[in-house]
Amino acid sequence: MKTATQNLENDHVYILQLTEVMQKMASNGATNINHFKSVVNIIRNYADGLHHKKEEDLLFPLFEQRTAGGHCAPVGVMLLEHEQGREYVKGMVKSIEDYEGGNEAALQYIHHNMLGYAELLQNHIYKENNILFRMADDALTEDDQNLLVNKFNKIEAAAQEGNKIADFISGIEELAKHYSE
Repeated sequence: MKTATQNLENDHVYILQLTEVMQKMASNGATNINHFKSVVNIIRNYADGLHHKKEEDLLFPLFEQRTAGGHCAPVGVMLLEHEQGREYVKGMVKSIEDYEGGNEAALQYIHHNMLGYAELLQNHIYKENNILFRMADDALTEDDQNLLVNKFNKIEAAAQEGNKIADFISGIEELAKHYSE
């Protein structure tokens, strides 16, 4: 990746693919608990655990430092949406547990939370790719971008086996095969 924002946008390609799979799962009335758990694992460890870590711990603080509050608080909006996404995931986990425990009605809540998460993230990613990241590209120096890319690479390299980006991409592609039209 040439820039930090390009690195993050590359992650977005796969996160968006996951949201599309989630929408298909919900609209097709999916019932496979292992697939639901796989979705939660990918969200928690890739979308939130790896991708949001790069944004929240590295890009956002540096962007805010460089802009010194000169913008209309886009980072605050992104952080709020990250928290909203986490609430949908908590709802998925609770509903999966209930469904696994025999509560058939919990299936509708799994689907509801999946659809809510997918819609939130699709809109969120649009805002990041088209607004926040463009603002960051304007605000960050080439040295800032290089520093961030190096830190992103270290985070990605430190991921344990089974939690590498390639593992998550494979998981998304595997799910996509099951729910392709």
